[in-house]
Amino acid sequence: MKFVSALFLHALLVSTTFLLAGCEPAKPTFNAVDITGIAGYGDDFRLTDHTGKPRTMADFRGKAVAIFFGFTQCPDVCPTTLSEMKQAMQLIGKDSDKLQVLFITIDPKRDTPTLLSQYVPSFNPSFLGLYGDAAATAKVAKDFKIIYREVPGKTPDSYSMDHSAGTLVFDPQGRLRLFMNYGLTADKIAADIKRLL
Repeated sequence: MKFVSALFLHALLVSTTFLLAGCEPAKPTFNAVDITGIAGYGDDFRLTDHTGKPRTMADFRGKAVAIFFGFTQCPDVCPTTLSEMKQAMQLIGKDSDKLQVLFITIDPKRDTPTLLSQYVPSFNPSFLGLYGDAAATAKVAKDFKIIYREVPGKTPDSYSMDHSAGTLVFDPQGRLRLFMNYGLTADKIAADIKRLL
């Protein structure tokens, strides 16, 4: 009888364990690359926005934050990425105010606050352009694992910039969660942001 009771108790424990395992929330799947918990990426910066206000990540706590590094004279990747983010904001709808898009210039020589204030909000009035001097730009790029370099042009002012083309996305608690490769469509971006919110 004791053997039967022990066997019953064991079966009950095993079945309860399986039932509890089934109750655990499933890990969300994303269209972007899930980099949750990967160490070594930057989690803060000290830059100035295009209105002249000093900014850090703490200013955006409570919102998802999408950070893209680029430059205003970029012919394709930068305007395409900002356009996709604009469309994603429209698809997110009423919760779009819970997403902050930040465009960090890697070309501080040409991307003045005035130019950033005309360029970045032209995609969406809530988007912010951030800048720093050459040293601050190099530091934040290194911290966030962004590669960039100046490519000489025909004249000293006609240079271009090669740079990493992905977008880093932080959740409302300020944790780095996603790396969005260039070319991810607005509907997929919107779906991922909704999952984070």
